[in-house]
Amino acid sequence: MNAWVYAYRGQEVENRHRVSLAIHGPEGLLAYAGNPGLWAYMRSSAKPFQALALFLTGAVERFGITEEEVALATASHDGTPRHVAVASGFLTKLGLGPEALVCGVHPPSSREARKALEEAGQSPTPLHHNCSGKHAGMLAASLALGASPEGYENPDHPVQVLNRKTLRELSGVEPLLAIDGCSVPTFSLPLSRAARAFYLLAMPERALEAYREPLRKVQQIMRRHPELVAGPGSIDTLLMERLPVVAKRGADGYYGLALLESPHGPLGIALKVEDSSAQAREVAVVTLLRLLGLDPGPTPWDQPERRNYRGLQVGYLKAHLELTWV
Repeated sequence: MNAWVYAYRGQEVENRHRVSLAIHGPEGLLAYAGNPGLWAYMRSSAKPFQALALFLTGAVERFGITEEEVALATASHDGTPRHVAVASGFLTKLGLGPEALVCGVHPPSSREARKALEEAGQSPTPLHHNCSGKHAGMLAASLALGASPEGYENPDHPVQVLNRKTLRELSGVEPLLAIDGCSVPTFSLPLSRAARAFYLLAMPERALEAYREPLRKVQQIMRRHPELVAGPGSIDTLLMERLPVVAKRGADGYYGLALLESPHGPLGIALKVEDSSAQAREVAVVTLLRLLGLDPGPTPWDQPERRNYRGLQVGYLKAHLELTWV
């Protein structure tokens, strides 16, 4: 079926971004576009499920981890001063410093935060990395398991073994592993099976008993702290502020959604723009939500303009999605 985001230059299509997605409902696969069986790495869209380890290991109780810190563990954050402060406080509770993080370093995604650092003559640290909260969460879960925090990024470390088991039991298939941009394992699943995991995030009572309360808590915390999950102006934050959803972007065109409410009931969605375009991903996600009867109101991703270096509008992006209902 037709599942593309078209990039127009003038009135002609210049680029075509193929989209595949799967929608999981109470009875299983409900609808799809493109290839619902496509194996794709979830990248940062897996963070809500990796954060479950904080509850499964008892780390939240042991270290007194706050809702803000749990939210940051699910985040691809923008590196604002607040994000950095929460990440720093999280590590302090564990008796660790930024040097314990193996995520690497990149400048803040927030333009304002990046400019403030530059004007202060300061360099970014691992705390500014968008995955610093996830890594702090993994360190906390490692310590709660009684494992050394050293090597927590390795696939055979107990915390990564737990994360893989979690994705296997929520999706119903064994995930494939590779190394993510932040050096920890990332999981590849068929979109239809990743959508199942997001459905269980929307409907924790349908999950295995051990995961019900952790899923419920992560769902609620993300929705209570959307500004920590991403940042001002980011699609995850905007959608969670406006709609009954849990929204989580991933690198290279991936997106995961848990719809707590919709005209079709609670749903789980996994979406992949196959050529990795992040801009096309955002356009596809907003279009899909409207197709499903959820209107986020005006957004920056409604037929966004393409502009050249002089600021002249030269085209726009528009999604054309046709769902096949099962």
